[in-house]
Amino acid sequence: MAFAALRRLPSASPLSVFARHSFSSAPSSSSSVKVSDRIVKLFAVELDGNKREFIGLAGHTLLKALTNAGLIDPASHRLEEIDACSSECEVRIAQEWLEKLPPASYDERYILTKYSDNRVLNKHGRLSCQIVLDHNLQGMVVAMVEPKAWDTP
Repeated sequence: MAFAALRRLPSASPLSVFARHSFSSAPSSSSSVKVSDRIVKLFAVELDGNKREFIGLAGHTLLKALTNAGLIDPASHRLEEIDACSSECEVRIAQEWLEKLPPASYDERYILTKYSDNRVLNKHGRLSCQIVLDHNLQGMVVAMVEPKAWDTP
């Protein structure tokens, strides 16, 4: 298939096409990034008031970091898609960090309001499945929220 496409090119032979590309065994810059360079240190305020440090990786969601730290039950939120969400991963974000996050989408605000106890959107409430970690969020403080009645067995 590829050679058929090359035959259609007027002056290109398979060797001349390959000669234009340099092949090297050196790793690309994206694959040489160490995991330690991707670590983002975060803090969670648990329901009992204890502040706990945990880590996440840049490019992963806050939900993944909370799940890996044992702060959110992994079975409660299996899909990281807004369509499958029921606010089980809701957290409260401190104001200083909230301003560093992209604004919540219409769908995220809808989910937060729909599943709120009093149907009012808490301005500090965000879905952890919708927050992608990066190094600008180093030291971010999130507060865990009380599970809703429908979330507990």
